[in-house]
Amino acid sequence: MIDYGSTPPVAALQGERANKGHLQNYRRVYQSSELAAGQETDEAQALERYLAMYDRLDARHVVIKARDVETSFGLKIRNEDVAAFCKSHGERYIGFAGVDPLKGMAAIRELEVAIRELGLKGLNIQGFENQIAINDPRLYPLYAKCIELDVPVNLHCSINFSTQSLMKYGHPLQLDEVMVHFPELRVIASPPGWPWVQELLGVAWRHANVYIGLVAVRPKYLGVAHSGYEPLLQYGNTVLQDRFVFGSAWPMQPVARAVEEVEALPLKDSVKRKWLHDNAAAFLRL
Repeated sequence: MIDYGSTPPVAALQGERANKGHLQNYRRVYQSSELAAGQETDEAQALERYLAMYDRLDARHVVIKARDVETSFGLKIRNEDVAAFCKSHGERYIGFAGVDPLKGMAAIRELEVAIRELGLKGLNIQGFENQIAINDPRLYPLYAKCIELDVPVNLHCSINFSTQSLMKYGHPLQLDEVMVHFPELRVIASPPGWPWVQELLGVAWRHANVYIGLVAVRPKYLGVAHSGYEPLLQYGNTVLQDRFVFGSAWPMQPVARAVEEVEALPLKDSVKRKWLHDNAAAFLRL
């Protein structure tokens, strides 16, 4: 199993201590799922529990993402902290950089340092937190730099629940425009497009370098009628089966439960392995 999307406890990433008031509505929406995931109040125990969880699951890799939304919301999870975590805890952990596109050339320079010097393996952009759309021209130099550095980019491509930002920043049709301009760019769009699931599937079908990250959604809902996620099951089991990547978004849901729910979906066994491991390995070039 490869978990494309997990956040270590606050003891490991100091930026997690910062004010995240713009995300408070997420705590309301994900309250029951986060309670099921469980979190220790003691920081040392929390980190120990986190690492042991992936030992039990025999996870091959876990992707940890930095974030920089200082200009808009004053939050930064530093690239240096993510790189240090990955170095301290072994090859299982793979880090993605986070830079603030509103910082202009400073962001481009920071990305280059993160990849070339810190050893991070991709870029994470949460556009709704930066308050810019996927096709905003301020992101284009970063897309070009990702191609130059030969690293992928993770783009938030779905509804967001922050009432201090706009839903439209994550619309998948903006990603289509980016891919027309940057066909070499390797993108993973996560979460998987809701409520614009059909649009995201269309973008992925059009562009071979677009993957869909099953992140921050309970996998069981893909099999629930009228949930809006059902098309993911149809296309993810057929023409796009090589482009779906599992991610728990821990602590937003229990990792073991999310894996079990993927296993329970009416998918071909070969497709389940692709979703849980092979597609992420291909995307990350492991």
